[in-house]
Amino acid sequence: MENGNGKLATPAAWNFTPNDTLLGLSALSVRGVLCRVKAGMVEDGVRPVVPMGNGDSSGFPCFRTPPEAEDAVADALRSGQYNSYAACVGVEPARRSIAKHLSRDLPYELSTDDVYLTNGCAQAIEIVCSVLARPGANILLPRPGYLFYEARAVFNGMEARYFDLLPENGWEVDIDGVQALADKNTIAMVIVNPGNPCGNVYTYEHLAKVAETARKLGIFVIADEVYAHLTFGEKKFVPMGVFGAVAPVLTLGSISKRWVVPGWRLGWIVTNDLNGVFQKTKVHPCSYIDVNNFISSSGVFRSGLGHGVQVVDSIKNYLEISTDPPTFVQGAIPQLLENTKQEFFHKTVNILRETADICCQKLKDISCITCPSKPEGSMFVMVKLDLSCLQDIKDDMDFCFRLAKEELVVVLPGCAVGYKNWLRITFAIEPSSLEDGLDRLKTFCLRYNKPKK
Repeated sequence: MENGNGKLATPAAWNFTPNDTLLGLSALSVRGVLCRVKAGMVEDGVRPVVPMGNGDSSGFPCFRTPPEAEDAVADALRSGQYNSYAACVGVEPARRSIAKHLSRDLPYELSTDDVYLTNGCAQAIEIVCSVLARPGANILLPRPGYLFYEARAVFNGMEARYFDLLPENGWEVDIDGVQALADKNTIAMVIVNPGNPCGNVYTYEHLAKVAETARKLGIFVIADEVYAHLTFGEKKFVPMGVFGAVAPVLTLGSISKRWVVPGWRLGWIVTNDLNGVFQKTKVHPCSYIDVNNFISSSGVFRSGLGHGVQVVDSIKNYLEISTDPPTFVQGAIPQLLENTKQEFFHKTVNILRETADICCQKLKDISCITCPSKPEGSMFVMVKLDLSCLQDIKDDMDFCFRLAKEELVVVLPGCAVGYKNWLRITFAIEPSSLEDGLDRLKTFCLRYNKPKK
């Protein structure tokens, strides 16, 4: 409408506002925190920036993805067969190849129908949290941990509850803590193995305890295995899906880390559920071993997932209204999985072993930093910051901000993974760059070293 002057009248109030739930969620994002850490950093043109804060090693020549993977994508693109939209669950040859690939580590065979392709592992987390969401529900998350889970849970109206990982026990799950946290509204627990941010690798025996605990509580396990097989210590990678007959498992994974291609955005959700819990709205005594552990007094699976819509149907329904991974990347998966040589994986693991050794050795010479346990997997190590040894440093965020500004070294403050006054250091970079970065870190700590009285 026009006012008397021939101009459009301004409404008394606009009828829209931003979503308040999004306010503050960037504090739960590694990328958001790192942006703030780097805000005061000005490159001097003399020293290179040493990125020891994020989990992307693709920029370093020693970690470049193998030519077989690049050829697979190029061949799929040139074939002209993958220029179309894909099925919402993913193209069948890719799903079939992933099922075959993952089955090598399991005591049973996965089927194509167990695999759902996603736009990286981040979207897999988004989908699972959306599928689980219901009023009053809560999810159990590890601390320290990847706070993206909390961000997605909170955005979907769920409560995030944290159980501790125990640094004195190689960052194992505090099983007693999990049991104390759970109640009738708990739907699932998350484990990350190999660990981000701690670099831990769980044994078969410990994972068995996790599965038994989930079974006892009537919840299922979300197993984030994006760093699968990136292990370089004594412990070998064991997938949580091995225990799919004990408790149902949703496994999340991707090609991002092992093939060093996070920008290709290809991940998956896999159902490891030998007893078909995810397929049922109710669990009948004839269909599940010791089902009393999984049934509430009303006869419904106690996670609350049995109220009319099955988990697998919910995943499919979500995929119908979300984005897909690039179709040509999906088309490359069979060739990528089949043709990548073991030499590439061995080389990657050997470099990670070397850089983990460099990291731990050099950290021993920095008095204000303590490393509770040597990493055995993934590409990270958690270290404790002793602020009592430093002057004029307020907390871990202040430490990282000044380090980036003064030394052009970027590390992640522990607050970004739920562990205030700790640091997460990424060692998946060129060995020479890592040594340079750790030397600058030592120089920085000496500069702020508090004189002894």
